Parts: sequence; C-alpha cells; structure tokens
Amino acid sequence: MRSDALATSSVFEANRARGAVRFDVHAREGVTRRGALHESGSLRVRFPSPEDQGLSGVFVNTAGGVAGGDSFDIDVTAGRGSRLTLTTAAAEKVYRAPGPAAQLNIALQVGAGAHLSWLPQETILFDRARVQRRFDIALDEAASLLLCEIVVFGRTAMGERMEQGEFVDRWRLRRGGRLVFAETVRLDGNIGAKLVRSAVAKGGAAIGTALIVPGDEALVERIREVSDSFVGEVGISAWNGFAMARFCAQDAARLRADMMAVLARTGAALPRLWLN
Repeated sequence: MRSDALATSSVFEANRARGAVRFDVHAREGVTRRGALHESGSLRVRFPSPEDQGLSGVFVNTAGGVAGGDSFDIDVTAGRGSRLTLTTAAAEKVYRAPGPAAQLNIALQVGAGAHLSWLPQETILFDRARVQRRFDIALDEAASLLLCEIVVFGRTAMGERMEQGEFVDRWRLRRGGRLVFAETVRLDGNIGAKLVRSAVAKGGAAIGTALIVPGDEALVERIREVSDSFVGEVGISAWNGFAMARFCAQDAARLRADMMAVLARTGAALPRLWLN
C-alpha cells in the first residue's frame, strides 16, 4: 500500500466512533432508581422524566449514525424488583462501510422479580453497510423481559434498498444460568437478491423479532386472536418458557404497526417516542 493510502487509512481509523454506556438500576421501596452510570465516547443515555415506579431510559448516539469500524457497547443491569424500559431517540442509521464492519455489543442482566423492556426504534441499513451485532442476555428465573428489534434494509420511503453489504446478528439468552435460546443470523454479499427469496423475506425490506419472557401457549393464542389485523407476515410460537414473534413486511411502517399490535396483546407500555 502506498504511503498516502496508508496515511488516509490511519486518518479514517482515528476518526471512527467509539461509545460505551454501562449502568444499573435498583428498586427501593417499590421505586426504581438509577445507580452507577458510566458513559464514554459518542454514546449517551438520558432518563427524561421521573416515574412513579419504573424508569425509562433513552439512548442517544451523538455521532449521528454508525459507520464502518465504529464500535458501541451497552451494559445494563436491572436489579432485583426493578422495572426499566429502554429505547432510542431516533432510528439508528448504519452507513456504507468500505472497510471493517461496525460492532454493536449489548449485554443485559435482569435480576429476580425485575422487568426489562428493550424497545429501540428501527435500525436502518444503507446499501453496502456492514454491521455485526451481539446480544448477551442473562435473566434470573424470576425475571421478565420484552426485547424487540426492527431492521430495515434501505430507506424504503426514499425509494432506497440495500443491495450489497453485511448484517450479522447474534443472540444468546440465558435463564437461571442455563442457555435457552441461541441464534445467529447472517446476511452478506448480494443481500437484495437474498431478500427476494420466499424462504428469506419474499421481497420484504423490513424484519423484526419480539422476544417475550416468560411466554407460553396462552400468550401465543392471545396474539393470534388479532392476526386478521396484520398487514405483513407474523409468526408466533413458544418454547423453553418464552415466546417469540417474527415479523416481515414491505417497509418499516407496516412492520411497526404489526409489532405494536402484538405488544398490545402482551400488555406492554410503549415508549412515548414510538407514538410520535
């Protein structure tokens, strides 16, 4: 590699965004309050308003998006009996990456009797974006969790679609120290052509997952009662003590409508930012 190319590469490397947030919450006399908080780089979390019992947090990426080589780490602990809802200030945009993939690492720990709702807004992948995301979730046997993620392959409202790139999504869920769910989704190369396939997305540009713990067949049946209202494809099942809903739609708006219909059947309270 020529010296000017090396210099350019080192400049871009030095400008890569790094961000980390680590905090915990605890319940005291039935009220959830924040404990220790550590923030670094371009990632922040804000707690916009006091609540009677639970606590809500909003993640803000001051870098304005995610680019190749960026790295973001989130580590959250919900202590015994606490109630925490987390979302993002806006949809997260992952931009074209000519070099290394962006790295997103999320670790969630939920104690006995605690509940955590992870409800970020959509992740939008631009054409030629490259991102690797990892969820490591540890629940107490008596904890509960609602974790929802929506991924959009291109800004469909702008007539854009993701054609080439890389998306790797690794989820590991442990309950009471036992691994109960493990999955890795990998889409790379000509992603646009793969999404057209019936066994992948049947031409859809948005996919989503809702993980609900605990979850059983009774919950599955409650959700299926509103299946006639779905505008995209929704599948729901329960096993190993949790329920999972899978979503696929032509665009983010339709998928979000289906996701909200499912969450309404779980009794979940949506973040205010979802309703704006």
